[in-house]
Amino acid sequence: MKKVKYGHRDYAPKDGSAPPHGYKTSRREFLQGAAALAVAHPIFPLLQEGKANRGGRPVLAYVGTYSSPQGPEGAVGHGQGIYLLEMDPPTGALRQRDAFASDVNPSWLAFDPSRTHLYSANEISNYQGDASGSVSAYSIDRTTGRLTLLNTVSSEGAGPAHLSVHPSGKYVFVANYHGGTVAVLPVHPNGELGAATDIKHDAGTIGPPRSASAPHGSFAISGHDKPHAHMVQADAAGKFVFASDLGLDQILIWKFDEDTGKLLPAPQTSVPLPPGDGPRHFAFHPNGRWFYSLQEEASTLVAFDYAPATGRLTPKQTISTLPKQFNGTNFTSEVLISPDARFLYAANRLHDSIACFSIGEGGLLTFTGEEWTRGDYPRSFNIDPAGNYLYSCNQRADAITAYRVNLRTGALSFLGQYTPIGTPAAILFFT
Repeated sequence: MKKVKYGHRDYAPKDGSAPPHGYKTSRREFLQGAAALAVAHPIFPLLQEGKANRGGRPVLAYVGTYSSPQGPEGAVGHGQGIYLLEMDPPTGALRQRDAFASDVNPSWLAFDPSRTHLYSANEISNYQGDASGSVSAYSIDRTTGRLTLLNTVSSEGAGPAHLSVHPSGKYVFVANYHGGTVAVLPVHPNGELGAATDIKHDAGTIGPPRSASAPHGSFAISGHDKPHAHMVQADAAGKFVFASDLGLDQILIWKFDEDTGKLLPAPQTSVPLPPGDGPRHFAFHPNGRWFYSLQEEASTLVAFDYAPATGRLTPKQTISTLPKQFNGTNFTSEVLISPDARFLYAANRLHDSIACFSIGEGGLLTFTGEEWTRGDYPRSFNIDPAGNYLYSCNQRADAITAYRVNLRTGALSFLGQYTPIGTPAAILFFT
């Protein structure tokens, strides 16, 4: 699919806003515009209400990348493995401190609750000659951030796209996109991983190739050929585990037995999304009562009420991640709630933007604006622990771009910063 270009020959943004979508610009004009933005947004401490962190010690972050010759969607991975970056709190600037070599696409990362270990989902489909990916365990040097590989085990399915750690720290959950499975991996006392205690094979009716909910003129087709587990995570109490399956257009729900590491039937075993919408990632609100699902092909967010006692989800709102006038093809990627829990952000690929929503009464969302990612295909993004900066991992642009977050409105302002990272997939802050 042809990427939509941005910018206009007569458009010179002075406020960090995105140029109108659909217009074309030359490479020279793009670079001139980027230089102008860097001047317009100088990189030095700015006064800001809220949690401004001036002069504190540097904040570290890990970046997972696509690093094998056969990356996602048949593309070549340009990453070296897992990068260690340092963020300067007053300016938001990133610089590379280290890189830990891996050629198996460590595309998703997660910490254990104690922040002493890091786990990576290695998005391959040929681990030890089997049609499976793998998961690696690392110990973390708390002083330097250096990683030491402990071990690697099978993810029990091809193409693991996401993993998370149970709140107890005793288990890692992994969603295998190409394998259509969800696996539970036990964590040993030293942080190493063991063989799976449970494996679930997603099953059900496959959705249609295209979503009726998608924008007018959309040709988004993604993953409605078989089950595709895309994300897996427990609720805050660790009592229930949720997994989105893009191919089935469902969110699957299990009770979790912490003693045995088994996924058991929940009172509500699944929640359907509209056919063809393709649920990808989701986010729990910190209050434990609201849940948000992001649909890849429909470019929508669905807000749910969540009952933590029963694990039940009840839908209450559907809203687009795109501006009202948008027509054409888009694939969403990531959804995230701000540290102050007042705003929700969602990433759009091809439209190449981060949409912002305010979270209102009852958890309902209101679209408040968007910001151009200034790079192609934002795979995911994250916000620093203080909530001051947002970083977009622009997969096809080989760069991470940085934005200041307005703590009053949630709006994003481009800082003029591009951090070169080959095919970045995810960024995770170390605190």
